[in-house]
Amino acid sequence: QVQLVESGGGLVQPGGSLRLSCATSKTMIRFNAMGWYRQTPGKERELVAGITSGGSTNYADSVKGRFTISRDNAKSTVYLQMNSLKSEDTAVYYCNRLARPNSWGQGTQVTVSS
Repeated sequence: QVQLVESGGGLVQPGGSLRLSCATSKTMIRFNAMGWYRQTPGKERELVAGITSGGSTNYADSVKGRFTISRDNAKSTVYLQMNSLKSEDTAVYYCNRLARPNSWGQGTQVTVSS
């Protein structure tokens, strides 16, 4: 198990942008597909974006065209660039491995409100 530390969340106006960061380990980011998840009160955690070790990406329909997942292996960091944010994007955002989840970090709160 490695520590996952999410950061970059905050309060943003609708239509605004945020970039989330996930600090992970060198081995995790190099050899695993990684994903960003989000969870709101009363709902299950949902996968919003994923990136394989080979660089292929996928997105939930709700965020396609607005969010971009990327990674920087040198910094052992996975990013989620979020543009054109909507109120329904409000959630706590988490990162983790896709195939064999690590223990969950604390997440980072994203609130989209006017």
